[in-house]
Amino acid sequence: MEQATTMKLIPIIIAILATPSDAGDRAMSAAEFEAAVTGRTLSYALGGRAYGIEEYLRNRRVRWSFLDGECHEGSWFPDGENICFVYETLDSAQCWQFFDHAGDLSAVFQGDGTTTELFDAQDAGEKLECLGPKIGV
Repeated sequence: MEQATTMKLIPIIIAILATPSDAGDRAMSAAEFEAAVTGRTLSYALGGRAYGIEEYLRNRRVRWSFLDGECHEGSWFPDGENICFVYETLDSAQCWQFFDHAGDLSAVFQGDGTTTELFDAQDAGEKLECLGPKIGV
């Protein structure tokens, strides 16, 4: 009898877990994203490991680094539910959907059929430090 009761509860538990409970279950709008990030520097992690850091400047300008001291200047623009980034070093836009989970942001890459989710590891609280341009011999 106990096993039958447990089996009946499983679909109810799945339905509760699958029900959107807050704004974190829908992509942020461009206005929400802009309000959440402008003036901040956010560090991102992939699979629990530091991945990169991005500084969100005025007028939708950004500065990204893969934590190697080299920075890539760019900007972002909305495209439907996506927030797309263009950088001086890339030929095409990189589009993401951002989600707000009680103040913690996550981002899911929208592109080549793969899903890459980056989580906002923390607010870095300071400007991004960039080394100078690479100088060759």
